[in-house]
Amino acid sequence: MASSTDAGEQVPTSSMLMGAAKHIGTRCRGENLAFLKCKKDDPNPEKCLDKGRQVTQCVLHLLRDLHQNCGKEMDAYGGCMYYHTNEFEFCRKEQKDFEKACPL
Repeated sequence: MASSTDAGEQVPTSSMLMGAAKHIGTRCRGENLAFLKCKKDDPNPEKCLDKGRQVTQCVLHLLRDLHQNCGKEMDAYGGCMYYHTNEFEFCRKEQKDFEKACPL
């Protein structure tokens, strides 16, 4: 459920990001807070590009780890979310399986 860039990196779909949202919120919390603080403190978007890159790298590393540790469950959950246009209520079984295989 991800496409590739010219550099060969996987670009996560919205369904994968939605499915991993709890994990992203937990593992990348520090990076996200630093980015939001930067944006609040300085209205110049260029000043926060480095913090934004740190958030992106954190998320990409997390997704890579999740795929290695529970790829089958993650793909099933992401696939369900994709099929049902990111509506969690239709994917509770897949969500439960994913969260059991890769707990927070």
